[in-house]
Amino acid sequence: MKKTSVSAAIATTAMLAAQAGYADETGHKNTVRTLLDAVNAYDADAARAVLRPEYRQHNPYIPDGAEGLLSLFPALEDAGVTVETVLTLEDGDNAVAFNRWSNAEMFGHGCNEMVAFDFYDFHEYGRMAAHWDAMMCDTPPNASGHGLADNISPITDLELTEENKAKLAAAFDVFINGTPEEAFATLQTTFHADYIQHNPDGSDGIEGFLAAQMSSEVTPRWQFTKQHKMIGEGNYVLAISEGNHVGVHSVFYDLVRFENGKIAEHWDVIQTVPTDGLANDNTMFNFD
Repeated sequence: MKKTSVSAAIATTAMLAAQAGYADETGHKNTVRTLLDAVNAYDADAARAVLRPEYRQHNPYIPDGAEGLLSLFPALEDAGVTVETVLTLEDGDNAVAFNRWSNAEMFGHGCNEMVAFDFYDFHEYGRMAAHWDAMMCDTPPNASGHGLADNISPITDLELTEENKAKLAAAFDVFINGTPEEAFATLQTTFHADYIQHNPDGSDGIEGFLAAQMSSEVTPRWQFTKQHKMIGEGNYVLAISEGNHVGVHSVFYDLVRFENGKIAEHWDVIQTVPTDGLANDNTMFNFD
C-alpha cells in the first residue's frame, strides 16, 4: 500500500478518535492504540514491542504467539488492510476495541469491509497477553437506518460502570436460563422501549427486536447458551457470549449503551465458530 494511503488511514483514525473523546488514551487503551497504529503502518517491530512473546491467539485463523501475528504483516501490507477504531473500553486487565477493517478480503469472510470487536487481556502485564475477536462483513443500514458501527457517543457515567455491568449480567442470566415470559419481562425492565438497534436484521425498539427474533428460518434467531465475559466502562458494557445464530454455533459480542438506568442502544458482531482450517487450538472462548 502506498505511504500516502497509510498516512491518510492513520490521520482519519486519529481524527475520529479525537471526535469521540478518545484522543488522550492511557494505560491499556494506549497499548491497544499503539498496536493498531502499527497495523496501519505495517510496522512489525512497533507491534512486537507491545506483545508478550507467548501472546495467546484466539482468532482461529491466526497462528499462536506474537510471531504468529507478526508473520501476517507482509500480507496485510500487500492487501492494503487498514483499521479504524470507533470505540475503546478498558476494564481492569482487559481492553476492547470496536473496529472497522478495510481491504479485509484476506481474512477469509468473503468481503472487503468488515466490523469487529478485538478483545485483549493483559494479565497484569504492561504488554498484551491474549487476544480474542469476532468479525462480520459490514452491511447496509438496517430497517431503522442504522449501520453496524455508527453513532458512537463519548463514554460517560464512569461511576455507574459496575452497576451497568450487573444489570446486563442479570439480563443475560434470564435470557439463558429463564422462561420466555421471564425473558420478555426482562426486556421491558432493562431496555428502553424505543432503544436504538444496530443489528442488521433488527429494527429499533423492543417490538423490532421481537419481530426479528421470531422471523428467521430457525427461531429464535438469536439463542444464547453461555455468557463468557463482560467488561464495561461507564455507560458502555460489552458481553461476550456463546450460542446459536439461526441454528448455527456462534460467538456473540453485544455492546450496549446505558442511559437513565436502561439500555438505550445496541451494537453487535456475530461470527460462526469455525471447525475447519484452524491455525491454533485455543478456541474463540476459553477466557480463564
